Amino acid sequence: MATDAKREDSYVGDRKGSYVNDPNAKVKNVQNVELADALAKQKPSLWTKNMFMLYGCLLVATCNSCINGYDGSLMGSINSYPQYRSYFGFPLDAGTPSTGIVYAIYTIGNLVGSFAAGPATDKWGRRVGMFIGAAIIIIGTIVQATCHNLGGFMAGRFILGFGVAITASAGPAYVSEMAHPAYRGTMTAVYNTFWFMGGIPGTFVPYGTRVIPTTNSWRIPVWLQCVFSGVVLCWSFFLPETPRWLMANDRHEQALNVMAKYHGEGDRNSPIVQLEYREMMEDISVTGSDKRWWDYRELFNSPEVRYRSMLVIAIAFFGQWSGNGPVSYYYPQMLAGAGIESIDTQLLLQGLQNVISLIGAIFGSIYTDSWGRRKGLLGSTFIIIIIFIIITALNATNITVVDGVQTAKNAGQAKAEIAIIFIFGFVFAAGFTPLQALYPVEVLRYESRAKGMGMYNFFVNIASFYNTFVTGIAFTGAGWKYYFLFIFWDCFEFAFIYFFFVETKKRTLEELTEIFRGKNRVKRSVMKTEVVMQGRDGVTEVLNKETAA
Repeated sequence: MATDAKREDSYVGDRKGSYVNDPNAKVKNVQNVELADALAKQKPSLWTKNMFMLYGCLLVATCNSCINGYDGSLMGSINSYPQYRSYFGFPLDAGTPSTGIVYAIYTIGNLVGSFAAGPATDKWGRRVGMFIGAAIIIIGTIVQATCHNLGGFMAGRFILGFGVAITASAGPAYVSEMAHPAYRGTMTAVYNTFWFMGGIPGTFVPYGTRVIPTTNSWRIPVWLQCVFSGVVLCWSFFLPETPRWLMANDRHEQALNVMAKYHGEGDRNSPIVQLEYREMMEDISVTGSDKRWWDYRELFNSPEVRYRSMLVIAIAFFGQWSGNGPVSYYYPQMLAGAGIESIDTQLLLQGLQNVISLIGAIFGSIYTDSWGRRKGLLGSTFIIIIIFIIITALNATNITVVDGVQTAKNAGQAKAEIAIIFIFGFVFAAGFTPLQALYPVEVLRYESRAKGMGMYNFFVNIASFYNTFVTGIAFTGAGWKYYFLFIFWDCFEFAFIYFFFVETKKRTLEELTEIFRGKNRVKRSVMKTEVVMQGRDGVTEVLNKETAA
């Protein structure tokens, strides 16, 4: 905040130098002096009744991520079913424009829904936004599961995509704004990790229903899309509204009550609650653009917010174009080359990939506040570059064309590539998956957070659309050489993250405003302040305000 320097100076007083002979005094480097002071005085615990009530609120919101994960895995599974393909008149062994448009119509619905996501979430609140999105998803599911022709199925896919766009904006915003400031990084990072909690049943439920000879083989998994959205629909109005939305709508008493219950163990005067309240009063406007559904100017009308929007768009593309799709393009050939031809075994391996990725995402979520957003992204991107170099070499020496069909000629290399694809899944999930929801909501101001998440979702789907329809064409024309593009792209990502991505860990959402104002944003974001901490007295002295991280 603009008054941060003045507040830090308040810790320097008559007690300066008293820490030298105090055995309880510790010198620490902290990102946010006031937050460190409040946390030292209050010492929040993860195991209190109120904290478990907060976990319940966040769990409902994270079900929005499960919705997306379930659908993503579901369609990849049932698309290979002869029961599904014959019912809609698709060839049993080849893709057609019609099969492609089934995927595309969901993306189109998502793109259109992105423009409704911000206004719905801003006007009525984050929990109502989740409710509206879940209701639309259930309507889309019913249309899909009861359809009798391809047109009906595609209509359901469009409606479903529209609803998912709203929940994908409201859900992360709710989690980040409700999360306890001491644990916001991990709590919000877990949101996108739950993609795999939907993706795993989205793989194994179709695996179980594949043996049903009728259309129920694919209708039952489609019906089950109502499970996660039903949880959100039923529980949304039992959730508290986020204190930031309440503050923005001039409902200060309600905001204080929510913060006291979930962040202050019932104490409105607790150091953490008072810090949050003071920063929200300074940073959140009751007349901001979030009150005008048509006003997107606060995403672009100043250097500060343009920088924020640049980071949101960048993480949207980086999360889709790091190679997480193309890395497994030759997976079928590798499976065949390794002697794995059973559809059942292939489905099991697909499910196992989701499990490995889930483990990686949980690992990344737990440690994101320790190593930071920048180091996590930079480290995973560097490893991804190495993996792509290895995969390019393996494909260059192992893929051959026999009678017009690409095959793997060496079983050992094929098995090695399968293993590396699993490693890639872990690395990508650890570095990128937790931050795909966390980083955008952190870098966006409150007034533009909901619309900004709608914008994020829009560009995610643009990037995903490219992956769906261009990747196959590119590999057909360039073969394994197409991997060179991703090696160069990931090198570009690494450089862009290093020079432009700010560090957001262990700062309040409102304090990040000061980081984005002015120049040298990246440098200032990684700087720490050296302070003296004296037990429950908190910060008693500021020693050095510009210590490198």
